[in-house]
Amino acid sequence: MSDAQAPFVPALTFAFEIRAHLTPTLHIGHGDGERTEFTPIVGGTVEGPLLRGTVLPGGGDWSNTRGRVCELDARYLIQAEDGAVIDIVNRGYYHEDGQSPDQYDGDLQVSRAGVYYRTSPTFRTDAPAHRWLARTVFVGLAREAARDVVAIRMYALA
Repeated sequence: MSDAQAPFVPALTFAFEIRAHLTPTLHIGHGDGERTEFTPIVGGTVEGPLLRGTVLPGGGDWSNTRGRVCELDARYLIQAEDGAVIDIVNRGYYHEDGQSPDQYDGDLQVSRAGVYYRTSPTFRTDAPAHRWLARTVFVGLAREAARDVVAIRMYALA
């Protein structure tokens, strides 16, 4: 009889948090059973152990809501402290249901019960110091941090 191995559990490492500052959402239209909107991103900050910088104005989040599920498709630019510009495409979902518990990273509440707000970002840059972003899989836990501010905690998948 062989010893059973523990199941593999992927590890997530906190990399940084993006705080994107938003302006009011613009209504684009209604399709068959869906609502399409655009939310401009006008700035923000990037803080964390693996990346620091600012969110540049000019990006935005296109959202399509079908029923109670909102599909997110954001694109914007980050400027790292060293001046490198990093492109981010951040897709995900927002919906409210009774299945999601409150979740914490240490003392910080990163999601509230009943809200599923997750993203899957990809990054592009040719800056040598930041190429690791373009070859790493990330998971983002998003939350409303303040009026007109969305915070997304980025975790690198090991």
